[in-house]
Amino acid sequence: MTAVPPLTSQLSRAFYALNATGRPDAIQPPEQITIRKNDGALGAIVEGLDANRPQAAETILRLKQAQHDHFILIFKGQQLSEAALLTFATYFGSVFNPPEDVPVLASSDGGKTPDVVPVSNAPGGYTGNGELTPHADHQWTPIPSAGSLLHAVELPGTGGDTSFYNIHQAYEDLDAETKAQIAGLQHITYNPFLRIVDNARRAQRGQSPEWPAYRTPDREPLGPGFPAPLVRTHPESGKKVLWLSTHTENEVLGVDPAVGQALIARLRAHIQQPQYRYEHKWTLGDIVFWDNRATLHSRTAFPEHERRVLKRVSIAGSRPF
Repeated sequence: MTAVPPLTSQLSRAFYALNATGRPDAIQPPEQITIRKNDGALGAIVEGLDANRPQAAETILRLKQAQHDHFILIFKGQQLSEAALLTFATYFGSVFNPPEDVPVLASSDGGKTPDVVPVSNAPGGYTGNGELTPHADHQWTPIPSAGSLLHAVELPGTGGDTSFYNIHQAYEDLDAETKAQIAGLQHITYNPFLRIVDNARRAQRGQSPEWPAYRTPDREPLGPGFPAPLVRTHPESGKKVLWLSTHTENEVLGVDPAVGQALIARLRAHIQQPQYRYEHKWTLGDIVFWDNRATLHSRTAFPEHERRVLKRVSIAGSRPF
């Protein structure tokens, strides 16, 4: 009998385990699942779905359409292993892998990131317990992720809430003059992880940290930048979005620096208005699946002595256009 070569990737092992457990592979009936619009600026709540079970084609297509309509999907009461979360996530695409020379959250020395990233202040986790400002994940990479699924495993007693911002509606509500001004503009979002490394070096030299919101000509970039449209077209729905994080270092190309800096500041203030924001109060077992191409997300701080453990799988995207 020929020996089966060992599986070395988390994803391969997860899929192999689906067949190795001997569990019934009955597909969950689509009629057991309901999708209803969330109150607020964006989002839909998915009820009745068991992410441990195989899903029908009809269900997956409904979920994809619901995300195009509402930008985030909220699955309640999911008790999943990392392997189950990973295999459920791949209904929506391949796992995001960054270029080895462009660091992102959880990048190793060789550039590889785990398929399931622990977003946690526990040992081995990432992001700590502080506030995170509104941003799109991986926006500084050549091919940003399409979205992420985040699963709540442990939660603090207070804080750690996640807000999502509807950057499609934020674009739609701009006045005609501003839409004309930003049409066709390209901008660069600079890598915040290079800034973290630089600030660590500055601290060693006794210098204060720097977190510039806009790159002006007097400041050398810390690394390469990858131009992208300021007004991005969603590759599946065709919706226009204001493709701009609110605090990450940025630069508009081909525009006078003073004009570009003022423009970006004005657009960032516009995005953060309350009518574009939904704040998610986590409960154990929640999965929130957001469209990284049409939303920003942020997080409130929480007590350092309390554990917050969430598991994230990011889905591969495409070149912005």
